[in-house]
Amino acid sequence: MIRWSVLSALALTFPAVLAAQDSSSVARQPAPAATLTLAEALKEASANNPLYLQTLNDAGPARWGVRNAYGNLLPSISVSSGMNYTGAGQSNFGSGFVRPTSALIGSSYTAGLQWQLDGSRLTAPGQQKANQRATDEDIAAQEIGLKATVTTQYLTTLEATALVAVARQQVERNKNFLDLANARYRVGQGTLIDVRQAEVLKGQSDLQLLRNIQTENEAKLTLFQNMGVTPPVPVQQIALTDSFPVQAPNYELEQLLKLAEQQNPSLRALRARQDAATSLVRSAKSEFLPSLFVQAGWSGFTQQLTDRNLLINQSLSSAQGGAASCFLQDSIHSALFGPPVVPLNCLTSNGLASPTTLDPALQQQILSSNKVFPFHFTGQPFSASLTISLPIFSGFSSRLHVAQAQAQQQDADQSVRARGLQVQSDVNARYLALESAYQAIAVQTASRDAARDQLRLAQDRYRLGSGSSLEVSDAQNNVQRAEGDYIASVYAYHRAIAALEAAVGRPLR
Repeated sequence: MIRWSVLSALALTFPAVLAAQDSSSVARQPAPAATLTLAEALKEASANNPLYLQTLNDAGPARWGVRNAYGNLLPSISVSSGMNYTGAGQSNFGSGFVRPTSALIGSSYTAGLQWQLDGSRLTAPGQQKANQRATDEDIAAQEIGLKATVTTQYLTTLEATALVAVARQQVERNKNFLDLANARYRVGQGTLIDVRQAEVLKGQSDLQLLRNIQTENEAKLTLFQNMGVTPPVPVQQIALTDSFPVQAPNYELEQLLKLAEQQNPSLRALRARQDAATSLVRSAKSEFLPSLFVQAGWSGFTQQLTDRNLLINQSLSSAQGGAASCFLQDSIHSALFGPPVVPLNCLTSNGLASPTTLDPALQQQILSSNKVFPFHFTGQPFSASLTISLPIFSGFSSRLHVAQAQAQQQDADQSVRARGLQVQSDVNARYLALESAYQAIAVQTASRDAARDQLRLAQDRYRLGSGSSLEVSDAQNNVQRAEGDYIASVYAYHRAIAALEAAVGRPLR
């Protein structure tokens, strides 16, 4: 979280670029209620920036893609179970023979194992790993970009704050100039024109101060927007505390180019996608190889009649039919061959206790064997199969897939090459921009010092009566412009370093 602390006005320090200026003439700002360092801003941005968090969300699917690719090399196991119900009715067997049926309830289960192995499954882990590396590099690139954005906006806000200080100085100068013009007018050494001119300059500087304060507040709001949070207090009460010293750049271009070749995240991401495209070509070529498919399974079922009376009656009818057939065969045998040596008991042999009733033991056995729902399964034999298939002709689809994969690989190669050239160009351009920005600081420093000397001379001449108010106003405008240009050159230098770091892909200070 951001560290917020109450500071007193005496502890407030302006950025380092104003350290050499005379702060005694600067109108004091109200004491800030909170402070923010660059490290705190970067930490908050990493935890809350919406665009960066969206990129982070891609890491999870990329990891699971690798696990899924390895999981596809293992057998898949599935288990299923179900229940069924068939209502009571009649079964029509034709020729007017109709038989009533009982409602039927049943259950079943199936357990199966499947394993498939082909070229695409064998090459998938390498391809998914390359995609995961590309995703990780995309996240790293987004992090580098976020850091550059927040750092640049932090510097822009500091620049706006420094320009507010310059505007306050100009207000103080114009106030002193107005006081001097009034004093000269009262003693008869000045004119009313000088007074009115000083009043106009004072009003212009007041307006410029208001504009600079608005620019500073908008810069702070943009900074917090990039961080992905809302300001905890009004932005007018927040002070940025980091300062950035100006040091001569001692980077070597060749070393920076080598670092960019190795470290630039966007280039590394494209290289990872290039590896994924190479794996895709191997996967497409594997369509010409045979594939293996193994399947095995177990299953079982239950069927139970819900109408016990119908079940008993059907068993009784069947037993009576068997007994009648037995009696018929016995009578025919007796007529042809005489009575059998061992007489047959047609009733008991068919489970009948009497011509109209079943044997109680058999009846109980029938009822018990019907009580199978839902878990007394009748198992089916184990089954297994092994299939090996070899593609012979697929309508040139395999050739098409290979050609598409090779084209994608060639596109990836050219993307890597194009991005490499872009990175080299960016590093070169930003290195030259850094050198120019550093040289511009020296030029603006000399210009600022000359403008300050000009103002001091003009003020002395006007105070002694040998100079005009126009000279003073021109000198004051020149000082304000020179100090603003100096501040712009300093922060342009720091932004150039941030841009160079983004192009290289790693911190340089």
